[in-house]
Amino acid sequence: MESLHSNYVKRTQKDYSLSFKLQVVQEIEQGLLTRTQALDKYGIQARSTIRTWLKKYGKFDYDFSVNRSMSKTPEQRILELEQQVKFLEKQKARAEFLAERADKKAIIFDMMIDIAEEEFNIPIRKKHVPELSKNIAKKNKKA
Repeated sequence: MESLHSNYVKRTQKDYSLSFKLQVVQEIEQGLLTRTQALDKYGIQARSTIRTWLKKYGKFDYDFSVNRSMSKTPEQRILELEQQVKFLEKQKARAEFLAERADKKAIIFDMMIDIAEEEFNIPIRKKHVPELSKNIAKKNKKA
């Protein structure tokens, strides 16, 4: 008689791609699947795997979440929305930081080009005139 676990293959977090993990998290958070349904649908072997993905990639703070089978009181809904606001504030701060960093990089890059052009007396930036501008200039000369 064959054991129930004869087809068991131990998997690790590395066996699942990031896009797969994000897809599962999204389906659960949108209410398309429960955690148990996701286990069955995708053959994921442990509930803790999905819990880890939800904590790592999910939009909500699952340490303080309310069980979905219970109806939520207005106070619980407020707490949930406050958690979402905190999450979005973190995302916004991160995006602002990255935008500021990119701006600083662009400024530094321009300064480096200016210094290199002065030091070596060579034009690094091309004086490129876009095609549209050339066509307009030609039309203006003909008129």
